[in-house]
Amino acid sequence: MHYFILPHKLTFSFPAGTSRGFYTHRQVWYVFISESPIDEDTCRAIIADPRLMSKYEIGVGEIAPLHDLSCEYGREFQNTIDKCCREFVASKDIECLRHYPSIHFGIETALRSLQAHDGLSLFDTAFTRGEMVIPINGLVWMGDKDTMRQRMLQKMQAGFTCIKLKIGALHIEEELALLQELRKIAPAKDLQIRVDANGAFTEAEALEVMERLAKLEVHSIEQPIRSGDWDGMARLCKSSPLPIALDEELIGVNTPKLKEQLLQEIHPAYIVLKPTLHGGMQGCDEWIERATRHNIGYWITSALESNIGLNAIAQYTATLQTGDFAQGLGTGQLFVENIPHIGLTIEGNKLFRKL
Repeated sequence: MHYFILPHKLTFSFPAGTSRGFYTHRQVWYVFISESPIDEDTCRAIIADPRLMSKYEIGVGEIAPLHDLSCEYGREFQNTIDKCCREFVASKDIECLRHYPSIHFGIETALRSLQAHDGLSLFDTAFTRGEMVIPINGLVWMGDKDTMRQRMLQKMQAGFTCIKLKIGALHIEEELALLQELRKIAPAKDLQIRVDANGAFTEAEALEVMERLAKLEVHSIEQPIRSGDWDGMARLCKSSPLPIALDEELIGVNTPKLKEQLLQEIHPAYIVLKPTLHGGMQGCDEWIERATRHNIGYWITSALESNIGLNAIAQYTATLQTGDFAQGLGTGQLFVENIPHIGLTIEGNKLFRKL
């Protein structure tokens, strides 16, 4: 087995803001796997037109760590990718990648891609065949109050029945005022609202904010306090009038034993799973198995991958039979130039493959 690593930079179409700051560019790496030697020109041709994968009998996956979140990210990260690829090729044991979640996801995707007849159809589902849709939420990134208001209205006009807002960067009174405006336009029976704090609040602040959000019939809040404080998060989950979903809290919790321990100790209402951050599809399966056992809900979201990674995440999500619950898979439109000819299409609040 042979591999090749190709770095690639993505540019956001607008500064995408969270309480941690703004994203303007995104560094990713594509990993190519084949039974024959691979050259750079062929890899670049495939990224320009992924439909060429079947011609060259090459599979591709995306390694897209978030520099401010991923547990394995560090300086000279391409060297880390190369080391992991060499170890995997030598051992053929995916377990050697357990503590490198984004690399795990990239390699397991590339292996599925290599086995697929067209390099792109990774799972045999109705979604993959273009016969079903996945409902998605409309994501409203941080910005000034007027910009966020405009984005909220645009999402509603586009047909989204679930909107997720990033909160914690503006003054909380401004954010609550925006949510009140939204609720006046659309009651809870017509519009589900989720908020994501990305760890912006202290424990005391979070409890007060959640009490006010509950009065607005907000569905849930993601990661109200910084990750790492299991005791504090457990207290909030026990006392909050609003369901709490864990996101960043799951990062770096890579072994089955630790996953079980976290869910038992914190017992959130939901977990938000990102294959790039949480050990690939295998790692997400481990989370889902344990969450289901503890009656904890979940949904799947991307972690700002290009269409290569998003295609894999969407097809994986379709295997989980998540029904009408909106997933966080609408991020492919964030970039100025995404990877073409993948087939992912958004109409209103629905994601589907257009073959």
